Amino acid sequence: MKSIDPATLCVRRSGPLRGHCRVPGDKSISHRALLFGALCDGPVPIDGLGSGGDNVSTARALMALGVPIDLDGDRARVVGVGLRGLTPALEQLDCGNSGTTIRLLTGLLSGQPFTTTLRGDASLTKRPMRRLAMPLRQMGASIDGRGEPGKPNEIYPPLVVKGGALHGIRAALPVASAQLKSALVLAGLQADGPTEIVEPGLSRDHTERMLRYLGAPVVVDPGARTVRVDPTGWNGNLRASPLVVPGDLSSAAFVMVAALMIPGSDVTIDGVGLNPTRAGVIDALKAMGADLTVEITGQAMGEPVGTVRARASRLRGTRIDGELALRSIDEVPALAMAAAIAEGETVFSDLQELRIKESDRIASLARELGRAGVGVTEQPGGLTITGVAGEGGRLAGGVVQPMHDHRVAMSGAILGLVADAETLVPAAEIATSFPTFSDVLRSLGASVA
Repeated sequence: MKSIDPATLCVRRSGPLRGHCRVPGDKSISHRALLFGALCDGPVPIDGLGSGGDNVSTARALMALGVPIDLDGDRARVVGVGLRGLTPALEQLDCGNSGTTIRLLTGLLSGQPFTTTLRGDASLTKRPMRRLAMPLRQMGASIDGRGEPGKPNEIYPPLVVKGGALHGIRAALPVASAQLKSALVLAGLQADGPTEIVEPGLSRDHTERMLRYLGAPVVVDPGARTVRVDPTGWNGNLRASPLVVPGDLSSAAFVMVAALMIPGSDVTIDGVGLNPTRAGVIDALKAMGADLTVEITGQAMGEPVGTVRARASRLRGTRIDGELALRSIDEVPALAMAAAIAEGETVFSDLQELRIKESDRIASLARELGRAGVGVTEQPGGLTITGVAGEGGRLAGGVVQPMHDHRVAMSGAILGLVADAETLVPAAEIATSFPTFSDVLRSLGASVA
C-alpha cells in the first residue's frame, strides 16, 4: 500500500455508517460565548466549546485585549472584564481565517477608546469589509483598510479600528448577515442612544438570544425583521452566567449527508443545536426526500438542542433559493454533495454571499463536483447540479483542492465515501471547524485513513 502524507486524509468507498455520534460545539455560538463572556462582569464557565482554529483565533484575540481565558479542550473559563475593561493590544490582532472574529471584534472595538489593527490569513485578507465599515463609521468609529486596484470604494483587511464615542443609528442592511448584524449590536451596546438594525431577511439569531440571556437590552421584532439595541438607562453589565454550547449543525450536516448517501446507513447525532434560523439544511434535505428524524430534547441559552437521525435515502433534485437558501447558506457545500448523488437537477440560487466566504465557494464546489464527474453549471449566485443517480453515472476519486476552505474540504471527503477510487483531502483545512471529523466518521464505520 502506498504511503500517505499524515496531513492528508485518504477516503475510500465505504459500507454503511451506523451508530451515535457527537460533533464539536457550534462554531458560531462558540465565538459568541467567548466574546460575550469576556464582556460579562466576572468569571464565565463555558462547556461544549468548539476547539477549531477559528474559535481559537477569537480566544487569542480576546486574550491580547486583556481578557483572562483558560482553554481546556471543549471547556473554557473566561474572566469577564466588562464592556469597558478591555485594554489595548500590544500588537496586531491575528484573526486567522475567521470572518466572524474580525467582523464581531470590529463592532466591539468601534466603541473602545483606543486603536486596534486586525489582520488575517491570505484568505481573510481578500474578503471585502466596506459594508461593515460604513454603518460603524456612521456611528462615529474610524475604520480604515487596504485598497485594491480597480475597487476604489472597497476596503480589505488589515483593518485599523479607532474607537470612540458612538451614537445610535438606524441601519438598513444590504444583505441578511448575522456577522454584520452582530457587529452593529455590539457597537450599539456602547452607543449613547438606540440603534435599530433592519435586515432584508432573517439571518441566524444567536447573538440576540445569547445577549438577552445575559441581560443585554436587545429587543427583536421578527415580523419587521428588526433588532433594537437601547442602552439608555442600562447599567452596562452583562450577567456572568455559565454558557453551554450545543453541537454544530453545520458540522453535523456533513455526517447527515454521508449517512443519506451510503446505502444501509443509520446514524444519530446527539446534542446538536436546532435553532430555526439556521436549520434550513434539514428542510432542504427533507425536500430532497431525506429520511430524517429530528427531536428537540432541551435548551441552552435559549437555543433549542436535540438529536437528528439520518437514514440512507433515495434523494431527488429540488430548488434551494430565497429564504431557504439564507437559512442553509453555510451548509450549501454539504447539500451540494447530496445533490451530486440525487436523481434529477438541484438548483441553488440567491447565494451570492458564497462568493466571498473562505473561498469563492460557488467556484470551488463547481470545480470539485466537475472533478468527480458530476454535471454542474455555475451561475453568478448559485449552481445547477445534475445528480449522477439520474444519469446512471459513477463518481471519480482524486485530489480535493479546497482553497483554504474547510467546508469544501469536508465536502470532497464525504463525496469520496461513494466514489469509485480513493479521494485525498488536506486534513489541516478541516481543523478550522471540525478537528475530529475523521475520528467521527471512522467511529461510524467510514473508510477514512
